[in-house]
Amino acid sequence: MTKPSFQYEPVEAFGESLTTAKPWNKQALVVVERLNGRVAMVGFTAAVMGEWISGEGITGQLLGVLQWYLNLG
Repeated sequence: MTKPSFQYEPVEAFGESLTTAKPWNKQALVVVERLNGRVAMVGFTAAVMGEWISGEGITGQLLGVLQWYLNLG
């Protein structure tokens, strides 16, 4: 049996990557996390506005879209 030419990263203990220094571009991670947070805020606001306009929760809205899609036939 031949040894594979690639190597996996060593297994980290739970939470270790949050407390140890990694050779990543930390500024890029900050920008990505900020973007993710802002997109989540927009999605939450859209869900609240959709509920306010339709009077149905997110589950009712999704079921309504599914019924509309299936009835296009």
